Amino acid sequence: MQKFPFYQQQETKDCGPTCLRMIAKFYGKNISVATIRTLAETTREGSSLAGISEAAEKLGFHTLGVGLDYAQFSEEAPLPALVHWAGNHFVVVHKVSKGQVHVADPAHGLLTYSPQEFRRSWIGAQADVPGAQGVVLLLEPLPAFYEQPDEPRDTSYGGRVVRAHVGRHRRFFLQLLIGLVAASGLQLLLPFLTQSIVDVGIKNQDLGFVYLVLGAQLFLFIGRTSLEIIRSWILLHLSTRINVALISDFFIKLMRLPIGYFDTRLTGDILQRIHDHHRIEQLLTASSLNTLFSVVNLGIFGAVLAWYNGVIFLLFGGGLLLYFGWISLFLRSRKNIDYKRFAQVSAEQSKVMELIGGMQEIKLHNAERQKRWSWEYLQARLFRLEVRSLRLEQMQTVGANFINELKNILITTYAATLVIQGNLTLGMMLAVAYIIGQLNSPVLQLVSFAHSLQDARIALERLAEIHDKPDEEPATPARVSYVDPAADLVIQNLSFRYAGAVDSVLHDINLVIPARKVTAFVGASGSGKTTLLKLLLKFYEPTAGSIALGGARLSTISQQAWRAHFGVVMQEGYIFNDTIAGNVALGDDTIDYQRLVQAVEVANIRDFCEGLPQSYNTRIGGEGLGMSTGQKQRLLIARAVYKSPDFLFFDEATSALDARNERVIMENLQAFYRGKTAVIIAHRLSTVKNADQIVVLDQGSILEVGTHRTLVQQRGAYYNLVKNQLDLEQLHHATGEEVLHG
Repeated sequence: MQKFPFYQQQETKDCGPTCLRMIAKFYGKNISVATIRTLAETTREGSSLAGISEAAEKLGFHTLGVGLDYAQFSEEAPLPALVHWAGNHFVVVHKVSKGQVHVADPAHGLLTYSPQEFRRSWIGAQADVPGAQGVVLLLEPLPAFYEQPDEPRDTSYGGRVVRAHVGRHRRFFLQLLIGLVAASGLQLLLPFLTQSIVDVGIKNQDLGFVYLVLGAQLFLFIGRTSLEIIRSWILLHLSTRINVALISDFFIKLMRLPIGYFDTRLTGDILQRIHDHHRIEQLLTASSLNTLFSVVNLGIFGAVLAWYNGVIFLLFGGGLLLYFGWISLFLRSRKNIDYKRFAQVSAEQSKVMELIGGMQEIKLHNAERQKRWSWEYLQARLFRLEVRSLRLEQMQTVGANFINELKNILITTYAATLVIQGNLTLGMMLAVAYIIGQLNSPVLQLVSFAHSLQDARIALERLAEIHDKPDEEPATPARVSYVDPAADLVIQNLSFRYAGAVDSVLHDINLVIPARKVTAFVGASGSGKTTLLKLLLKFYEPTAGSIALGGARLSTISQQAWRAHFGVVMQEGYIFNDTIAGNVALGDDTIDYQRLVQAVEVANIRDFCEGLPQSYNTRIGGEGLGMSTGQKQRLLIARAVYKSPDFLFFDEATSALDARNERVIMENLQAFYRGKTAVIIAHRLSTVKNADQIVVLDQGSILEVGTHRTLVQQRGAYYNLVKNQLDLEQLHHATGEEVLHG
């Protein structure tokens, strides 16, 4: 009978795509989770049933999402089927037999439930109500599914890692290998020296010979210790270099990914992936080299043991096989616990960062206990997981130690019998005992290596998911690097929908943003202003329609070239743990202090900066001088101005400023805007009234376009925004000129 294929989910929210991957594999197709996640438009909240259904349809399945009671499901539903589980999870039901429901849970493995247990998790609180229904997605492969190309299992990333780092540090590996061979050679002499002390020195009562052999053992010990010290230093240099190189490569790749990638990933998941590099480094250095040493010793001492007595060697080999067999029984369970630990530690890290970052709000709202309890709840789940891990480890260790000691007792008993019978000398028995003792360590090391290999394989799977993602700027086709500062930004028939969302945020936008003029987007919160700005910044690609700069589509222009030509202030700009100068001149290795002073003057923050004891060299950010929200906002404006860009994009850039500072900065910016294309989002009339073009957005559509004067005179949507802001009942009687200068 066909065994149902099982895959473990790699991330906290990957249950839906992983379930679909299992079903596709059941029908003979290998589809990666990354492909399904893209098709299902998975977000950091996970995948919806509609998203999974749409992904399955694109893969060639016919799908039907229905509500069924247990009797209908068990008797009529074609299996395997995907079911909504415990309110926030997806699992696959692949078999229903008498009294048992067989479930493939991507978080917990292949499980079996009784009908009652299954109903409680599937249907929930209404499970015992007659006719109560649960949600199920039925899937049937169509001919189009079998025509899909089969994705080969990608092991290229792991191979690339090994080849790159072993090749790059070949000299260190060679030195370590020579040291291992030398240490093994010295180790080989010890059992023969032990035998000679008893069989020659003691038997012949030759004390001089005994002293000679003991002196030789002392020199062997000094040699082995010296080799171990040298080996440890080489290993330290090697492991440090590999670890830094691995994490550096990870950050290089991470920074090449599109900004939209970070909208669908939890910070804790990314931090856990950084920790995964340590497992790979351990495998490439300490684990692999120690294992090589163990294999060499196992081979050498095994051969010596066989030379002493074949039966003893067979007893040792049989015990070794039983030992490995027992250990292998626990590998799948360890892998399962490791995946769960990854998810729990990731959630715990995210929660800790949330607690630290949100401490002000927590204290202001007396939410200390609530937030602490939420963290303690995660700790309790992590503790239960650690208890399971410890229980599993104890079972594994106790069983392994029992097999090992039983093997040693049998060998000692047999060797003692041979000595009594005269078939083995006492010295040979002591040598055999020494060899058995030396072979126990390599066996334990091989088991440890099996664990390290499993851990590294899991880590490689998680890291490959990032390294195999396409860069935001692919190598082909070649992108346009020229950006025309005198070109208009032309938006045609543009619509946009966020991944995983049902409704579009922007609908059929047609607009020309004139070059070297100021365009302002206004409208109620949630009208699509910031989303439109992000599309202009190339955070995302439009769902439909296009944006062009002159004659070139924005999508064909190089990201690096486009970003080099614009300055931007977002609503949630970030201040780094750096000096004021380093924050303003972000991205510049050499700071131009003339431009720096000009930028802080435009942002009206020069007096504040130069009034500090260390002036522009004062450290700010999370580990430096505290700044008010308004000061941070002015610093972000200075950062955008410092670039002297051809295009400026401001999203609520002055929302936290007082009226006086805002007026001064807007006057400075009016002069700075000359000869530049500026797009600003603002709610305040004082910020937008002097714009060359004002665009009024509502629910993702453009309602009005014009200047302040013409839009007020039209008495439409913009007029109502102005009226609500100024709260002037007499606005009905005011002239457009009065409003313009009000």
